[in-house]
Amino acid sequence: MPAEPRTHRSLATRCVDRLVYAAVRVAICVIQALPREACQRLARRLARVLADTVPVRRQVVDENLQMAFPDWSAGQRRMATREMWEHLLLMVVEVAHAPRVIQKTTWRRHLRIHGMESMVRLLWSDRPKVILGGHFGNFELAAYLFGVFGFRIFSVARELDNPLLDRFVTRFRESRGQVILPKKGSAPDVALALAENGAIGLLGDQAAGPKGCWVDFFGRPASVHKAIGLFALSAEAPVLVCSATRRHGLFDYDLRLEGSVDPRRATAEVAGLQALSQWYTTLLESSIRRAPGQYWWVHRRWRGQRPQATVASTEPPPAAATRSAA
Repeated sequence: MPAEPRTHRSLATRCVDRLVYAAVRVAICVIQALPREACQRLARRLARVLADTVPVRRQVVDENLQMAFPDWSAGQRRMATREMWEHLLLMVVEVAHAPRVIQKTTWRRHLRIHGMESMVRLLWSDRPKVILGGHFGNFELAAYLFGVFGFRIFSVARELDNPLLDRFVTRFRESRGQVILPKKGSAPDVALALAENGAIGLLGDQAAGPKGCWVDFFGRPASVHKAIGLFALSAEAPVLVCSATRRHGLFDYDLRLEGSVDPRRATAEVAGLQALSQWYTTLLESSIRRAPGQYWWVHRRWRGQRPQATVASTEPPPAAATRSAA
């Protein structure tokens, strides 16, 4: 059945939305009231329950880990699963506490920036920019930090099914100057932001289905959205691949510029859509391999199959493709 339009949600659905929203807000209030050390201990215990007792997407997580790390034992996969759940729970704690903890005068206590000079130079350049991350580390906190630093990022994100939760999460994301654009129908806004030399934030590891651009990810074919590369190539926007990797506990991160590329320079990485897509996918894979327990193995990254044959390359030039996407 087609998805229910948000403007025609049934009374029952709206009631469920309100109950879920109320439960989340109560949970956030409890987290904010607890000491951060207590939250960290609780996250570790709940992670064991989610990994070992409650079958929350257990099969999906295990299958993904088997595909990514075929040489791992069952014990290694179980440990990575626990680390993933603990990391996801700590992310929730960090989002709840971020407005009090991360400020212009305090961020240095919690963050080490690798490649800071190159990152700042590119972000302050009078050109459009594309900032890429993945479902790795605390990407929410990374985007929040860019706002704390004074950079205005236009981030493309899928709307949550619950409109009350969607507005709540959007308020947090935009509280430091980040602008959230909906995933569907945002191509004109993205093109306008790039035309005005703005910075676009995107996640580059979302499955795009058979019509996406196919790349190698952990030795297996995976699709990425063509729009990412097309926007960068058509606008001649430098692409920055960034990550925020947890070092030890809460609010203890390495913010890293994994790599950057400039479409105005005739390098192999920007020879075309396929080359650019593979370049940033390889960088994301390298960052995940450093800390596998901080990747979202809960989503089906290798969904779909690569088309078996194509008649000829019908890929439009970047500028025409962008107009078509809009």
